[in-house]
Amino acid sequence: MKWAFAAGAALVLAWTGAEARSGQAPLHDPVFLNIGLICQWDIKCMARQNEAMERALKYVRKKNPPAWRVQLCNRNAARKRHRVDWIGFDHCIRNSRLRPPYAQGRRTR
Repeated sequence: MKWAFAAGAALVLAWTGAEARSGQAPLHDPVFLNIGLICQWDIKCMARQNEAMERALKYVRKKNPPAWRVQLCNRNAARKRHRVDWIGFDHCIRNSRLRPPYAQGRRTR
């Protein structure tokens, strides 16, 4: 457990130089912390999550999907209360087979 904390602290310190140049501290960046906690501070995983986040946000800005689709994908991609798996969100938001929840029909017993 101590080595995990030390590795996380070392990673935060390594990112501090890049974040200091951009003017934002890493502890005050909720997106960085969200991705870091989801990936357990694995650099490759964090890079994939960051790329997926950028792709998803670019797609949402360009295509302007309906609110029900964004809400559905947020719910599907949620890991915990305020953590989002960006790779899952990116796949979900681009899925053309999704239909509104009310259009799927209700089952009768």
